[in-house]
Amino acid sequence: MNQGSLIVRSGQTLVVALLLGCSLPAAAEGSSDTFIGYRYGTRFREPNIPDEITKNIVQFAHASTYRYGSNYLNLDYFKSDGNDPASGTDSGGAVEFYLTYRHQLQYGKLTGKPLAYGFIRDMALTAGFDLNTKNTTLAPRKQVLVVGPTVKFDVPGFLDVGLWYYRERNHCAIAPCLAPDAHSEVTFDPTYLLNASWGIPFHAGTLPLKFQGFVNFVGKKGKDYTNRDTAKETLLRTSLLLDVGQVVAGHKGTVFAGVGYEYWHNKYGNQPGVGTQVHAPQLQLEWHF
Repeated sequence: MNQGSLIVRSGQTLVVALLLGCSLPAAAEGSSDTFIGYRYGTRFREPNIPDEITKNIVQFAHASTYRYGSNYLNLDYFKSDGNDPASGTDSGGAVEFYLTYRHQLQYGKLTGKPLAYGFIRDMALTAGFDLNTKNTTLAPRKQVLVVGPTVKFDVPGFLDVGLWYYRERNHCAIAPCLAPDAHSEVTFDPTYLLNASWGIPFHAGTLPLKFQGFVNFVGKKGKDYTNRDTAKETLLRTSLLLDVGQVVAGHKGTVFAGVGYEYWHNKYGNQPGVGTQVHAPQLQLEWHF
């Protein structure tokens, strides 16, 4: 069995195990939060595209806890303007879907005694996957598996920091990837993912706010489709949101509005070049139900 088949089958096994074996108890007990979000920005970038790109982004997210841990699922829909064209068009912008799922088995919930010390609230084992597709000429089909330990810090809201095994498979359909000495399908070398994610509620005077986001540091993952070395990659997405529902109507935790920011260094693991560095402020909304 080749590496590509192995990662696909491993991914299928992980998906079934996590979704069937772990998420079902969440319905029986615990807490949950589901929301639809919207983000808008005009300064996004894509590799090999010299112009800044406007994107409208619709988000669906669900987080829940249960007897032994937690589940998190996020689906983003990205609609670009004509500077990031869909395949076979001159003016229509590309569409991308990006799905992320993470599951945590929390030590304290499994044993009844958290691994707490100082600022550490507990420890967990995190596992999950990413899937993406985009209708550009490149035609990426990203498949990622992650697994590893996570430290849960004792803060208002949450702050999790994990160091995970990372394995990615992807697809490339542009001409350089179809050359005899290139590869249209690549299973990259295993590497690490250092992740931090947070959601911190606080007040500025009488205004209820939350500071949330995540940052990923991904190590070099070997050669790309044209046998060039990949680079270390950093992705930060963060936002500062006002609880508008509480301020306007007294409904806490329902409607949020504010600003966000995306920083992406060496996007997709590309070496520094055109479109691989992103600095994108955004407007952001969330409706929780």
